[in-house]
Amino acid sequence: MYAIFQNGGHQHKAVPQEVVILQKLDAEVGEQVSFDEVLMVHSNGDVQVGTPHVAGAQVTGTVVQQGRGRKIRVFKYKPKRNYKRQYGHRQSFTAVRIDEIKA
Repeated sequence: MYAIFQNGGHQHKAVPQEVVILQKLDAEVGEQVSFDEVLMVHSNGDVQVGTPHVAGAQVTGTVVQQGRGRKIRVFKYKPKRNYKRQYGHRQSFTAVRIDEIKA
């Protein structure tokens, strides 16, 4: 059984007991979170596709970790203009373990 849900403008595949990396959520570690924007549910060969969401479907999970990803380096350069800028960025994330999928 798995489901496709939407969070923060991205679509994620949810499989029970697996960890999904999402954009930062305002939740503490160990707190329950639920997602109502379920786009598709697959269970026992039966597929339910929403238009745009599956009615009554919900994905619930537990926050495992709040963290920040790897640093990426951004370098801007314009030739013949003596313009060079370098800075870094670390994206915040939330790791959620999927507990159950209700369809």
